[in-house]
Amino acid sequence: MTVYTTIDSPLGELLLVGETSATAKGGTALTSLSMPGQKGAAVVRDDWSRDDAAFDAIAAQLRSYFAGSLTHFEIEYVTGAGTDFQRKVWAAVDTVPYGTTTTYGRLAEQLGLSRAAVRALGTAIGRNPLLVVRPCHRVIGADGSLTGYAAGLERKRHLLDLETA
Repeated sequence: MTVYTTIDSPLGELLLVGETSATAKGGTALTSLSMPGQKGAAVVRDDWSRDDAAFDAIAAQLRSYFAGSLTHFEIEYVTGAGTDFQRKVWAAVDTVPYGTTTTYGRLAEQLGLSRAAVRALGTAIGRNPLLVVRPCHRVIGADGSLTGYAAGLERKRHLLDLETA
């Protein structure tokens, strides 16, 4: 069953969507975390059920992260979203440590992709359904510039500043 809730954050209201899971802390595996105005953001569907309590454990981790006291999420994700290539890219994004950044080029190199594939890698990162918890905000341009964040560069800057404070 698909459940959802919204929570306030320093980035604005977050929409959390998940599935019931016997193995996830709190009983919910996360499918999506999105924000208003985000490209490709989830939209609440009629067949979803609002269940604020189902996300208590996830919301607690997010609050701790935004307070600066959590550097690693322990959230179960629903697997199967995205293409094989996207999942490969997202797994690589998951390895970028808290408080650090990497570039699109370095990530492509890590995955054994050609320079020509950097654009495809960027597109895959842009389709990340789990903003904040899957740290695509830690991927920056080769010149150190902030580029390509589906929820806006101001939010990307906020997350990077939070992690380096």
